[in-house]
Amino acid sequence: MNFFPILLVIHLLLAIALVGVVLLQRSEGGALGMGGGGGGLLTGQAAGNLLTRTTAILAGAFFLTSLGLAILANHQSQAPSPFDQVPVTTPAAAKAEATKAKAPAKTPALPSAPLAR
Repeated sequence: MNFFPILLVIHLLLAIALVGVVLLQRSEGGALGMGGGGGGLLTGQAAGNLLTRTTAILAGAFFLTSLGLAILANHQSQAPSPFDQVPVTTPAAAKAEATKAKAPAKTPALPSAPLAR
């Protein structure tokens, strides 16, 4: 069974819920010079603790779904990693190749024939 679309929908719902919960929290002020408002939708210590705990839970779930989506995408993809395609050479071999490339190629000697006019 392909879990990717199901996990993607859960991930999107978590993202929307996380944005909503963060926007519900009371501003502490000082953010971009905008100062905190006097009254919020939910005020009091208990509401603040509930929103903080909910934000932490949603953020953890968002992180886990992100990790799960990355793992599922990696298993579904048949393409090799770009790091697997890089040739591994030792520094000595790389230096030998560089000196070979810098050596001038020998050109065949041209016969010295008089120029025709």
